[in-house]
Parts: sequence; structure tokens; C-alpha cells
Amino acid sequence: MNKGGPVGGGGLGVGGSGPTAAAAAAAAQKQKTLLQRVEGDIANIVDNFSHLVNVARVNDPPVRNSQESFMMEMRAARMVQAADSLLKLVSELKQTAIFSGFASLNDHVEQRRVEFSELGEKTDRLLSRIGEEAAASLKELETHYSSSAQKNLQNLKP
Repeated sequence: MNKGGPVGGGGLGVGGSGPTAAAAAAAAQKQKTLLQRVEGDIANIVDNFSHLVNVARVNDPPVRNSQESFMMEMRAARMVQAADSLLKLVSELKQTAIFSGFASLNDHVEQRRVEFSELGEKTDRLLSRIGEEAAASLKELETHYSSSAQKNLQNLKP
């Protein structure tokens, strides 16, 4: 029976740098380990089943029947062990799917938080620039208004 290491996620590509590349490499290794476990356990079940069928023939000598009976029990026990290993593997895969779902969700939330922070900073800069332009335009309008008001006063005086 093949007992692999820790269980990991699905097929992630290896590339990039930093923690993401390391996580992708670890996930690829875990996937390879899982596939080896599945193949080993299934081969074990098939092999033991074929031996169980071969031994199941009924023979006349009682000693031979007791030996075959023992072989059948041993093969059946090995099949049960391999099936149990597959069930544990399925359980590990379910746990991995749940936890990787949470990790993926946390990554997505963090990514969106960063995006919104950048968008907020960009909006603050834009509002600051608009405020400066509005202040400059207002100052220009005040200057124009005051100069035109002075011209109007001078034109009204004889």
C-alpha cells in the first residue's frame, strides 16, 4: 500500500517567482504524489482481486482448501486496506479542496483590497488636481472680475 506525503491542490503551472512559484511547485509535487497513491492503491485492489478469483477454485484435498481459504482471506484483507487507503485519499482531497478554497478566497480578497487601495489613491490624486485647477480658475476669474469691475467704475466716472 502506497502512503504518500501531504495532500495538495490541483494542477498549477510552475512559473514566476517568489512564494507563488514555490506554492505552484509544491502543489505540482503534491499532485504527483496523489496520482502515485491512487495508481498504487487501484493496482493493489485489482491485483488482489485477480489473485482472490484464482484461489477461489474448489479443490478436493482438505489441506489445499484450508491454504486457499487463508490466501483468500489475506487477499481480501489487502483489498480492504487498499480501499481504505483510497477512502482516506478522498477525504484528504475534500479537505484540501475546502482549505484551498479558503486560501483562494483570502488571496482574492487581498488582491481586491490592494486594487481598491490603489484606486482610492488614484482618486485622491485626481480630486487634489481638480481642486488645484478649480482654485486657479477661481483666482483667475476673481482677477478678471475685479479688473472688469474697476473698468466699469472708471467708465461710469465722467
